[in-house]
Parts: sequence; structure tokens; C-alpha cells
Amino acid sequence: MVDYTVRRARTSDVRHIQALVEPLVQERILLGKDDVVFYEAVQEFRVAETSDGEIIGCGALHVIWEDLGEIRTLAAGRSVRGTGVGHAIVARLEADALELGLRRLFCLTFEVDFFTKHGYQPIGEDVVPPEVYAQLVRSSDEGVAEFLELARVKPNTLGNTRMLKQLSS
Repeated sequence: MVDYTVRRARTSDVRHIQALVEPLVQERILLGKDDVVFYEAVQEFRVAETSDGEIIGCGALHVIWEDLGEIRTLAAGRSVRGTGVGHAIVARLEADALELGLRRLFCLTFEVDFFTKHGYQPIGEDVVPPEVYAQLVRSSDEGVAEFLELARVKPNTLGNTRMLKQLSS
């Protein structure tokens, strides 16, 4: 059993986050991101850190709309997969979402069983009203495009499952 805590990420963690994410990018499980994107989003990240300072997991919460957020870039080091690190990060991100006033969380994942254990369910279309869709479609954020299933991202996400969870406080 690994002793770790989940905390807010710092800029000094970005290289460690990239090291966790890169093998999953190579396996085409996660989309690659430029360095600048990680730094711009560092405040969205939480990391799992061992008592000796090793970063063993990460995940981010991105706000999409008034009541809707996305869990993205969830990764755990190969040596700690299956030990609960990912579950702890998701729990922290869900708590953060509730603090922000979000009521629904979206994810785009190959890990359907993992997210199902957390109460996420596969979704179809029409998850937001047309007037919200009209606003969201203006976003340049790839996660929003994935949520809306816009054609420009489908080649990158083919095979992923869109899932949603209703949060309860």
C-alpha cells in the first residue's frame, strides 16, 4: 500500500504530470498537450503525492458551463494502477466540483468500468439545452468540442465513451 495525499498541483509539478500522461498519449488513451497548455491549466489539476514527494497520479477539473464540468487528464503511474490512486483523485475532483457549484461532471474515457464505479453513465446527444449548445459551440477548448461531439475532434476521440454523472451534495 502506497502512502499518499491528494493536493492542488503547483507549477513545479507540471513536468511530473507530463511524465505521467505521456505513456498514455503514446498508447492513444489520452490526447497529447503542449507544455503551455499544462501550465495554463495547472490550477485545474490535483496530484497524488507520496510521503517522499513522488507524484504518482494526476487529474484535472475543467469548468464547461454554469453547472457542468469535465474530469480530464486523469492518470496514475503504472506501478500504482489498481491501488485506489485514481479513485482518490476523482473523489477530490468531485468535491472541488461541488465547491464550485457544479452539478454534473462529464468525462470522455476508455475506462468505462472505472467511471461507472463512480456513478458515471454513458450519454447520448442533447445533454444541454439548445441555447447553451449555441454558446458552448463558440468555445475553442477541445474538451468542450469533445463534449459536444463536434466533427473537428471525432478523429482524435474515436472509441472513447462520453459519460456523465449527476453530483449530489
